[in-house]
Amino acid sequence: MKIIMLNSVSDLHGYIDKSQLTRELEGTLEYGHSQWIHHRTAIENFAMTVKTTAQMLQTFGTDLAETELPNDVQCTEELLSSHTEHHNKLKDELKLAVKQGATLLTCIREPVTRSSTSKLSPDELENVATVERLLAQLDETEKAFDQFWSKHHLKLEQCLQLRHFEHDFREVKLELDNLMDAQAGFTDIGDSVTRVEHLLKERKQLEEKGQSLALHGDQLIQNNHYAVDSIRPKCVELRRICDDFTNETKKKYDILGKSLELHKQLDKVSKQWCDAGIYLLASQAVDKCQSQEGAETALCDIEKFLGTAKEHQLSNPKEFYNQFNMILTANVQKVLQKLEDVQEMFDKRQVSLKKLAAKQTRPVQPVAPHPESSPKRASPKSTRPAPLSKPQREGFQTHTHSVLTVLHIINELIETERVYVEELQSIIEGYASEMDNPDLIHLIPSALQNKKEVLFGNLPEIYEFHNRIFLKELENCIENPELLGRCFLKRKEDLQVYEKYCQNKLRSEALWRQCGDSLFFQECQHKLDHKLSLDSYLLKPVQRITKYQLLLKEMLKCSKNSEGTAELEEALATMLDIIKSVNDSMHQIAITGYEGDVHELGKLLMQGSFNVWTDHKKGHSKVKDLARFKPMQRHLFLYTKILLFCKKRDENTDGHEKSPSYSFKNSLKMSTVGITENVKGDNKKFEIWYNGREEVYIIQASSIELKNIWVSEIRKVLTGQLEACRGRTQCVIFVVLQWLGI
Repeated sequence: MKIIMLNSVSDLHGYIDKSQLTRELEGTLEYGHSQWIHHRTAIENFAMTVKTTAQMLQTFGTDLAETELPNDVQCTEELLSSHTEHHNKLKDELKLAVKQGATLLTCIREPVTRSSTSKLSPDELENVATVERLLAQLDETEKAFDQFWSKHHLKLEQCLQLRHFEHDFREVKLELDNLMDAQAGFTDIGDSVTRVEHLLKERKQLEEKGQSLALHGDQLIQNNHYAVDSIRPKCVELRRICDDFTNETKKKYDILGKSLELHKQLDKVSKQWCDAGIYLLASQAVDKCQSQEGAETALCDIEKFLGTAKEHQLSNPKEFYNQFNMILTANVQKVLQKLEDVQEMFDKRQVSLKKLAAKQTRPVQPVAPHPESSPKRASPKSTRPAPLSKPQREGFQTHTHSVLTVLHIINELIETERVYVEELQSIIEGYASEMDNPDLIHLIPSALQNKKEVLFGNLPEIYEFHNRIFLKELENCIENPELLGRCFLKRKEDLQVYEKYCQNKLRSEALWRQCGDSLFFQECQHKLDHKLSLDSYLLKPVQRITKYQLLLKEMLKCSKNSEGTAELEEALATMLDIIKSVNDSMHQIAITGYEGDVHELGKLLMQGSFNVWTDHKKGHSKVKDLARFKPMQRHLFLYTKILLFCKKRDENTDGHEKSPSYSFKNSLKMSTVGITENVKGDNKKFEIWYNGREEVYIIQASSIELKNIWVSEIRKVLTGQLEACRGRTQCVIFVVLQWLGI
């Protein structure tokens, strides 16, 4: 090999053209070694990315092709979800690879982009071609993958459709087969219009469900489903079963249709004709029927009403009764009995009225020409009908009035309950919810911010109970009034929610007095179109809980010695106890100055105001002389553990009436007190003494009855403590000494 030694760069030009040399050798060739290395490295990395991506797509495609389709809905849904998720990840990888190639291509072409005179070197041109080839390869791979995925995804979706179809097919076929088996022995013809309509609707829906599923199968076939051979036989089977079911059901439809017609007729008779008849009989006043004219008018009204029986096909009661032989359910028998009772009531009323309307006529006597020669005759008796006897009067109204009153009370209870629920809903939606409305937040005064629970208390809890539970249970009593008492007893614990609401009422009223004039409440009231402001509606729960006991009392008046009377009496006692508990708790929360927690004193048994005199041994005064001194006015709170003496304070603030408060003055532990039931000279007084008569309190009630109630309640507490201590010698000795005053 010949080696030539050059002394300068210019000597080099004699051997190599400048166009082939870089600028470092005074040539014109555009070449940067570091840039060339950088581009080649990036191209190799991009080529590796393209290769890896293609392998991942190929692997995923192989997995998809080899995956067996599941045989149930859940597994198919899970497979579809997992494959879709994996597909989305690979698509993201493809997007990143394409972005990487595009960026690399931009970098290589950068010199040309910067200057219009620059040209790419052969190496750069080769790099551009390499990157473009790799991008084209990536694009082809993506298109092939998308095409494969589209087919696979369609197959998975069709598989899921098939599994749903198969699942629904099995369910519908089972229902139809079971109902077909039951058709032969089918005897249920319903005991009301609602029940019959439900039976008809139930069968119609099942038939429509089968036909709809078969139609869905046809649509799958039309959409070129891959499992046509599996779907078509099932569609044929469904239509065959539906046809068989329809043919069998048509035989039963005649019976159900007749049953529906008769039940509708029954409803008209019971709810229209019978009830109207009861109202008519009850509205005929006994005193107006005493006269002949009044009896004839009442009789005419009855005959006119009985004429309307033809509108209800009641012209022949026996025939009407006989046509219901096929559906003599308990409800039908009840309606027929009601019809029979009403007809009997009309018969008895007609008999009584006809007797009253009949005139007692006498033959006309000839007039003598000379009265003095005529024989003296007694004056004819008055033809005025005799007044009704007591049994007749009772026969007029006792039964009808009782039935009418019960119906009226039940209807009033349910109608007012519906109105009450609607009012509670309007408060919650129109006021409470609006406090969270961002469009009205600027109208809410600062004192009301975050005070929703103070203003409304547990009103949402009360609404939920009445709306979801109590109203529905009361509505069930329309046909069975005897269940009303049981309804209240069943919900005794739930009705305790009113105690919490009433305890919060003082705080709520105070907040309302502070913020009630705000624009927020005016805007809400305007939207609701309420004539009364919110504070009137917040009184509704207090008014409602007291209304129940009034309605129960009315029910008891006309339900004596009948079914459900005992439960009504117990329900009334329960409601009165709840009202007393609510009332007591409202007084209890107004106690001020007591350092302990009143909730730890046991159950609040009684509370009330009394005149009180006190005596202490230290003063050596005699109890019998206490009456000469002016008594103290004290409000007593009797708990199972303690007796509190408080002073009642009534205040008015800013023209608003304020609920009373009770300033704590003294307390006596019930475990250390004794009682003397009678005080000489005043039967409204009793004594409570403390620590062997070291302290004596003479208490005067407003009435003998009130005194006896308190004495009885205190005795129960002391007796309960005595029984609790029985068996413990020390405790027994202590109690005996206490009661002896030693």
